[in-house]
Amino acid sequence: MEGQVGSGTSVVSRSESPLEDLSGKVHQLPCCVKYNGSTSVSHYFKHKPTRVEVDGLCVEEAYFRGRKLQGTTVSIPTGYSGYVLGKKIADKQNNWLDEESSCWEMNAEFKNMTLWNHDILPSKDDAFLRAFHWFPVADALHCPVSIEDLESASTDGTLV
Repeated sequence: MEGQVGSGTSVVSRSESPLEDLSGKVHQLPCCVKYNGSTSVSHYFKHKPTRVEVDGLCVEEAYFRGRKLQGTTVSIPTGYSGYVLGKKIADKQNNWLDEESSCWEMNAEFKNMTLWNHDILPSKDDAFLRAFHWFPVADALHCPVSIEDLESASTDGTLV
């Protein structure tokens, strides 16, 4: 049916104001911080380069609650975007949303982020960076395939 969204659907909308660019300010910490809200993070969380390079990644160092963190800043791959989402209260006008649906709003965007590890150097084998290897696979799975592509991929030049 047109205008209906199935159970458990998530809807993401863009805020009407221009999005704040948080590039260089987004950090993936290896812990859970049980706080949601504004704080002057840059006043307390200071990170610095170490002049160490591992797997082509420039290593940075910081301390959080007395624990040493080592991390690296990575760019979001070309063709993808990073957004900070906030929960949005569903409009009563959107009667096509059911109780299990979620509404989210884009509040900011970023082009890079810093990934942190406890006491160990970052590497290309870190789980978060390994997830980036799936982007080309997803692109290949979702790109259109022409008859010429299929013919060139077949062993004898004929389609079955």
